[in-house]
Amino acid sequence: MSWPIMTLSIVLILTSLLLSLSVLLHKGRGGGMSDLFGGGMSTSMGGTSVAERNLDRLTIIIGLIWLATIIGLLVLYRLGV
Repeated sequence: MSWPIMTLSIVLILTSLLLSLSVLLHKGRGGGMSDLFGGGMSTSMGGTSVAERNLDRLTIIIGLIWLATIIGLLVLYRLGV
């Protein structure tokens, strides 16, 4: 296995874990995975907080890095590197 494939594989594993954690940290909005960890017990204060918006942005950025890593691995495997 070449070093670019190994590097992207490690990045994919790390971003997969971070993406899972960031999705679970989101505030529960009516039954879901976040309710398992007590997310459904909080009340809605009307509107979103700055922390929640930053978590949304972070989740999107991690998701885009995750997607780019998968596309990069696809290209490397197609080229036979």
